[in-house]
Amino acid sequence: MSKFTLKILWLENNVAIAVDQIIGNGTSPLTSYFFWPRNDAWEQLKAELESKPWISERDKVDLLNKTTEIITYWQEQGKKQPLSKVQAQFPELIFAGSN
Repeated sequence: MSKFTLKILWLENNVAIAVDQIIGNGTSPLTSYFFWPRNDAWEQLKAELESKPWISERDKVDLLNKTTEIITYWQEQGKKQPLSKVQAQFPELIFAGSN
C-alpha cells in the first residue's frame, strides 16, 4: 500500500496536482499544488520529490507516472468530463473541482 496519494484540483482551464502523505486513515499535505498547463507541473513535482530524500525512488516514480496519466487524461478528454466520471477513472486519488 502506498504511503502517498495525489490530490487533484480538476478545473476548467487547469489541473492542479499535489502530493499528500497517508497517515493512518487520513492524509497530510506534503507539497503545494502544481498547475498544468499554467506551469510545467510534472517538472515542478519531480523537483519537489527529489528534494525529499526520505521518499523512496519507487514512490517517486509511481507518483510521477500517475501525474503523467492525470495530465494526459485532462488534456485529451478530461476537461469536458464531469468530475464524477474523472473520479471513477482514478478512484485511488483525491479530487476536488468546479464541475
